[in-house]
This record gives sequence, structure tokens and C-alpha cells, in this order.
Amino acid sequence: MITAFDIGGSTIKAALARGPESLTMLGRVPTPRDDFSAFADAIAGLIDKGGASKDGPVAISVTGVVDPDSGLVTCANIPCIDGRNLARDLGTRLGRTVLVANDADCFVLAEAHTGAGRGHRVVFGAILGTGAGGGLVVDGKLHPGAGGLAGEWGHGTIVATKVSVAPFELPHFACGCGQSGCLDTVGAARGIERLHRHLHGTDLPSTEILARWEAGDAQAEQTIALQVELVSQPLALVVNIVGPGIVPVGGGLGNSAALIARIDAAVRPRILRKLDRPLVVPAQLTTDAGLVGAAMLGLESQEP
Repeated sequence: MITAFDIGGSTIKAALARGPESLTMLGRVPTPRDDFSAFADAIAGLIDKGGASKDGPVAISVTGVVDPDSGLVTCANIPCIDGRNLARDLGTRLGRTVLVANDADCFVLAEAHTGAGRGHRVVFGAILGTGAGGGLVVDGKLHPGAGGLAGEWGHGTIVATKVSVAPFELPHFACGCGQSGCLDTVGAARGIERLHRHLHGTDLPSTEILARWEAGDAQAEQTIALQVELVSQPLALVVNIVGPGIVPVGGGLGNSAALIARIDAAVRPRILRKLDRPLVVPAQLTTDAGLVGAAMLGLESQEP
């Protein structure tokens, strides 16, 4: 059995996994962000609660970037693990094998095996939450890429500045990664809010903008039309390069079926492969994708 964890900046969730679709929830605790000893103790307490065997492996989905070569974690949200080889250090503390992957990778791994990607050889999972990210699974196996950055389509100067939606020209916004013009600045929840502010001078949460859009508000329609154009162009390029059979979308915006359908309708005419079925779809695993993906990570490690 695998003890699976989904670790975010505020909460640690855990489950005992006998398989990707057989999880026994062990509960959740606050994430100790500044004290690694307290962080390790929280993990150990949940493992003990589950009653896994003394040598049972631990598999973790964590916010941030995990370099598969060095094992180093980059995680601004949890300072006590930032810059640390989490698998090694936590494994030493627990006396167990520890596997670690970032949350976007675990999301797409879960969707590929038990969600919208089931039956597809190549699955690109797109995250449109607070920011934009993603991950890639090929033939059922996670492809983390060099530095653990495969699928991270949210960064790079790729956002269009000339668009078909008024005002027809758009500046590149500065991104937290240090570049300008990244998809992360306009493509997800904070991006919708930034675009709405730029277009209309009004600060609204993304949930309110989406609600107004679905109710037929003209200003919200302009914001969403612009956001869909800015997202669909780079996503179409990703599809052409990677060749996924399906693109499940997770994160908060993935909960809006209407928005994802509109993005799908904008992406498919822009790709080389012609499809008469949806390609970009809402994720099916919205609550426990991190735990399911972590469980799959652990189960993969046990395959002969």
C-alpha cells in the first residue's frame, strides 16, 4: 500500500492507496510552512494514522517544481522545503522510500489513468487556476522533462499583443517569473481579473466575472472573449507540438464547463489535426486529483 499526500501551501491531505481508484482518506492537517521538523512530524502523524506497513512507500504531490535529476524542490509557498531534496530528507526522517512530484504532474497522471484522459496515449493536462501550468503523460507514464518543467506552458513571451477583440492591441504584462508576456499573466483566474481591470477599470474576482459573462453581461463578454483568444493560440501550439489525444483542464477555471467549451471551440480550428469531437475538456477529478496522482506515482515505482 502507498501512503499518498497532496501538499499545498495551507493544507496537507493524505490517503492510504491500494490502487488509483481505491483510496482511504486519512484526513488533513495545516501545512507547517516554516519548520521542516514540524512538517515531517505532520507527515509522520498521518502515516501512523493510516497504519501502513513500516516500509511502505510515501508518494507526494506538492505545489512547486521538482527537479527529477537533483531532487530539489522550488516552492515559495512552503519555505521549509524550498531548495531542499525533499524525497531524500523526508525519506531519512521517516525511514521510508519517498517519491515527490509537483501537483500539475500528479493532476495529469490522475486524469490520464482514471479521468478524462483514460484510453488516450498522450494526455496534456492544462491547469488554469490561480495561474497557468500543466503536465504531460505519454503511454501512461509521467514525462517530467529536464528540470521537471515539461508541460509548463504558462511561461515564456508568447501572449499576443494584436488581437481581434477591442481594444485590438494589448501590452505585455510583467510576470512573477521575471519575464513579460507570459500566459500566466492573462490565462487563468488572476489573468481574467487583470484583463477585466485593463479593459473596464473595474476590480472583480474571476468568479464574479464568469457569473456575469454567463448572465450575458457585455463587459464580461469582452473580457472572456479576449482571454479565450489569448489562451487558445498558445494552447493550439502546444497541441501541435505534443500531439495529445485529449486536454483535460484543471484548476478553478476548469470548473466552468461553458468557458472550457469556448476555449475548445477556439483551439480546434487552430490546430493541424481536424477533430469532430471535443479536445479541451473539463477535468473529471476535481477534488482528489493530487492524491490519485501521488498514488499512481507510488504504484509506478513498484512495477517490475
